[in-house]
Amino acid sequence: MNEQAQELKKKIIQKILSKEAVERLGRVRLTKPELAEQVEMYLLQLYKAGKLKGEVSDEQLKAVLEALTTKKEFRIIK
Repeated sequence: MNEQAQELKKKIIQKILSKEAVERLGRVRLTKPELAEQVEMYLLQLYKAGKLKGEVSDEQLKAVLEALTTKKEFRIIK
């Protein structure tokens, strides 16, 4: 992604997330940058499809993070 596209993505994310959610996503980016990228792409898809009604709260962001992380987990049962 070029620099202009990155800047546009950042502006849209800041527009659709609450202040607390932006801060949480920033902390996630420090520890799991690939997860933060997944969340941003998911939110951008929802935004472009017009499925986001209002601002995404911290609680809603937590739910998205949990949903995306539980998809990848698997257990080996003996």
